[in-house]
Amino acid sequence: MKESARPTESGDPARHGVRTGARLDRRLVTLAMVVVLGTLLTTFNGTSMNVAVRTLGAEFGVSISTIQWILTGYFLAFAAVVPVTGWAGERFGAKRVWLGGVVLFVVASALSGASWSAGALITFRILEGVAAGVVVPVGQAILARAAGADRMGRAISLLSVPILLGSVAGPVFGGLIISTLGWRWIFYVDVPIGVLAYLVGRKMLPETEPRPATPIDLRGIVLLCGGVASFIYGLNEVSAAGTGGTAGVTVGLAGATLLLLYLWHARARAGRAVIDLALFSNRGFATGIAAHLTLSITRAGLLAFLPLYWQVVHGASPLAAGLLVAPQALGAVVAMPLAGRITDRFGARVVVPAGILLVLAGTAAYAQASMPVSYPALIGAAFVIGLGVGSTAAPSVASAYGALPQDAMPRGSSAINTGQRLGASIGTAVLAIVVQGAITTRLPGLGEAVLRPLPAATRAQIEPALASAFGLTFWVAFALTAVALVPALMLPYKGKA
Repeated sequence: MKESARPTESGDPARHGVRTGARLDRRLVTLAMVVVLGTLLTTFNGTSMNVAVRTLGAEFGVSISTIQWILTGYFLAFAAVVPVTGWAGERFGAKRVWLGGVVLFVVASALSGASWSAGALITFRILEGVAAGVVVPVGQAILARAAGADRMGRAISLLSVPILLGSVAGPVFGGLIISTLGWRWIFYVDVPIGVLAYLVGRKMLPETEPRPATPIDLRGIVLLCGGVASFIYGLNEVSAAGTGGTAGVTVGLAGATLLLLYLWHARARAGRAVIDLALFSNRGFATGIAAHLTLSITRAGLLAFLPLYWQVVHGASPLAAGLLVAPQALGAVVAMPLAGRITDRFGARVVVPAGILLVLAGTAAYAQASMPVSYPALIGAAFVIGLGVGSTAAPSVASAYGALPQDAMPRGSSAINTGQRLGASIGTAVLAIVVQGAITTRLPGLGEAVLRPLPAATRAQIEPALASAFGLTFWVAFALTAVALVPALMLPYKGKA
């Protein structure tokens, strides 16, 4: 093939109409905003759901082991489909794949809003997860390829800040919607946003020609996606049935075995595997992913359990719970732009460890939940957690992306997003196991009633035990966050430019 006939998708950023200097030009900012619009679909929907768990449980009259799949089924589908997106983006063109994912998300959201049972809602939420597993990594790959290594930190921050603003609005707006219009409108509001994202993306995203057909790694997809799905399903079954849930343990071990088999398979196929293990030979990429994965475990767990803490322990309404956790996202919005600039100038090693210490400090405050509650102190602690998240999320991702050559971006995006969603699913499942076990130990007769509204007198009587159970859960989150310091201290460092 002649040089001039190469597909534009594998070329440098200039071929996409984006200048390659260190400055964030108008074209790159516009491209980031288009990608943000699509990604906001997944963020807003997910954060709104965090305050809807109790409402949905009462609406459908289902147990906690069933209602948790409305949350975890989404993450499970996301993690399972991401490994295919890198191949699909190269094979069919990133723009086409991204637009198709947006359409699928809109359809799945409309169906979720029309759900007639918990089973139907879980099914449509899984379909939403499949769509999100296409939109998010493909959009990130488009933006990362356009930005180049010199502007990676700021480009990822451009993507992250509006998404985190959506994280602020999601719980608050979700609580408001539940209190006024009803839970179905949490999904219906995605429809006009998705239509707008499709129309803008169709006009503004750079055209990307499909690559010559590369045989898809079907065996690798089965091993990796099957392993991810089985492992997370097993964790969630254990969280529902307790440590005595032998079926969950069996499925989880089977999933771990499939993942080990994938590692053997990927080494044999080298660069032809659905996730190329050779990418991890690059220190910046490997440590960036390791830090991002471990931090995703805690970040997703805190997003899910901070609203539940306020609702279960203190009887907060969905709207009140959303307002009480909003400072976490506000803190991230404050920290993210500065963290991006520091990362581009000095490297991720400067900011990520400092951000982890902030997350640890804020989480430790919530771990004292069994002590007398100071609302201002806990609201401030949520803000500190957010500052830490804003100082870790984008820099760790930027470090991973920045270490890759341009033509490896689609494969790198698949690996990064698989790790992130796998971490999110694990974090939610692990903390669910801990809090459920702690509540059962302290209040053996409460059972599934923990998600139902309780009389004020009953709540006052059991509040110390519930607070103690959540305190233990936050200590586990603290320990998991501390583990992230190991890869964070190994991230690359840049000398002053």
